This record gives sequence, C-alpha cells and structure tokens, in this order.
Amino acid sequence: MNNQKLKLAVITAAPIATMFLAHTASADETYTVQSGDSLSAIASKFNSNIDSIAKANNIHDINQIYSGQELTIPTDKKAEKNYTSTATAVTTYKAAPAAPKTTSAPATGNTSSAKAWIAMKESTNNYNARNGRYIGKYQLDAAYLNGDFSPANQERVAENYVKSRYGSWEAAKAFHQANGWY
Repeated sequence: MNNQKLKLAVITAAPIATMFLAHTASADETYTVQSGDSLSAIASKFNSNIDSIAKANNIHDINQIYSGQELTIPTDKKAEKNYTSTATAVTTYKAAPAAPKTTSAPATGNTSSAKAWIAMKESTNNYNARNGRYIGKYQLDAAYLNGDFSPANQERVAENYVKSRYGSWEAAKAFHQANGWY
C-alpha cells in the first residue's frame, strides 16, 4: 500500500447544510409481482409498509396488484425530519413490523377463540366473502387456495398459513391487533 494522503474538506456553512437536508437519497428497489404475491407479503419481504409501496406506485386499491407488475419499493423509509436549526436534522425511521416467527410450542391460549376472532374481523365468518383477490372466511389470497374455494380447503389453507407464518392463531391475532391485518 502506498502512502497517499487523503484530504477531506469540511464545510460548515448553514446554507450548504440546508441544501443537503432538503434532498433525500433514494435507495428504492424495483420488484416484479409474482403469482400469489400480495402487497402485504411484498411489504414484509422488503421490511417496508403497504401504504408507502401503494403511494410510490399510485395504487389506489391495495388488493389490486397483478403478476408481472413492476413495483417501486421505497427502501430508504422516506424519513420524517424534525428540524432543530437550519443546519441539523433529527431523522426518525418507521419500519413495518415483521411477522413474529416462533420456534417454540404455540401459545396455550384459546386457539379456537383467536381463530374465530380473526374470521369475524376478516369476513364476519362468511366463506363466500370476497375483497378483490382475497377470498372467504379468512380472506386468503386466491392464489393460496388454488381455485378450490370450498370451506374445507379454506380451513386447511388457513391452518397451514397461520402455522407457517405466526406459529399459532394467538400470535396471528396479536399481530392483527397490532397491525390491522394478518
């Protein structure tokens, strides 16, 4: 390694600092929607949130995305800034909560109660409920149901989804209560 010296210039003038504070660097990513994707799953995958993705892509109905659609995923969390002077700023990041992953046994609460609570919140217990691409009692993505919208398949798929994503219905309910979706 040669002994080259690196010279750094430090500029402290307030007008220049203000110029830098007004600019937000963009580290956005592009994602191509795959069959079976939902906006909530994409937001979770990128540790983002549904609202910021919807806003960045002018999506008015968060239940209406399609395979092959190119989405801009805001990954820099478009920070909220609280200015304390023209030269300094405090930045606060709001990250979407990740779904809890459990490796231990499911909670010992009343599973049927938590499951019934989610079904009531999602569809008022209606196997025929539809909201865009979300189907049935648990409002599962139609792609998860593979064309079989029968009550038996909805129950089976819901059990598998909740077990793999949350570990238990109690954990899914807790997540729903904190985030408004599961």
